[in-house]
Amino acid sequence: MKILHGFLLLAFFCLALTSTTLGAKVDTVVVASAAMQKDIKAAVVLPASYKKGKKVSFPVLYLLHGGTGGYRDWLSKTPDKMLLHRLADEHNLIIVTPDGGPASYYFDSPLDKTSQYETFISKELVNKIDHSYRTVRDRKGRVIAGLSMGGHGAFYIASKHPDLYGAAGSMSGVMNINTATWKVPAEFAQLRAQNFANLLGPPQDASNPYPAYTAVGRTEELKNSGLQLIFDVGVDDFLIDTNRDLHRRLLENGTPHTYIERPGAHTWDYWEKALPYQVLFLTNVLKENGTLVQ
Repeated sequence: MKILHGFLLLAFFCLALTSTTLGAKVDTVVVASAAMQKDIKAAVVLPASYKKGKKVSFPVLYLLHGGTGGYRDWLSKTPDKMLLHRLADEHNLIIVTPDGGPASYYFDSPLDKTSQYETFISKELVNKIDHSYRTVRDRKGRVIAGLSMGGHGAFYIASKHPDLYGAAGSMSGVMNINTATWKVPAEFAQLRAQNFANLLGPPQDASNPYPAYTAVGRTEELKNSGLQLIFDVGVDDFLIDTNRDLHRRLLENGTPHTYIERPGAHTWDYWEKALPYQVLFLTNVLKENGTLVQ
């Protein structure tokens, strides 16, 4: 009987410890996109401190998924399924993971009215989150990051809307949407090239088909944005050349940024390790801006 009593006490202690450790809560919100005439989902990770500090406004990280992905990727595909919960709790940060479609690359398509994800992320989603939660409604308390297609989206959207974000981060980002610069099989490159043609029209220049829609074509905008920038890539990633190219261009035009190469490829193992470094960089920006909850 004493053994059973001791076991029950231990189980209760472990349950209480788990509840305390994993205090973050995940909401699912539905955003009515007027731009695309459809409802789009996003997950919202609220730190445990959000419930306690009922008069406190929290900074927000908008975290974008990659190609063929969805809004729950960052919650379901990392090997550690509690990664976002812990990061939200550790940094007192709201993390929003919106759906960006399977291959939108987060810009507004001039041809496809059902693919207006720049407008969705930068206007409709921000408005929904700011009116649904206690957020810092200023660029000083708002940052954006993503992986692969989402890394492209973070830099692209932030460079177009520097009034909304104080910093941008990319992990394994598609820094050039010219698929000839990717180390991938020809069939996959052609498939993605056709996707860009469907969204943006025929390429005008084979070497730089859509300069206004890609990070390497927006280096002057990045320089003038006032954004703090971080991007990283694995040394075995098929997109490493596009990241090195952007790094070189930013050095040449004098844009302050942090660039990192580390072991790894285009995998969730890599992104799970990369995200905490990105969040540390981004929350340091929020701290400098005076918007991080202490």
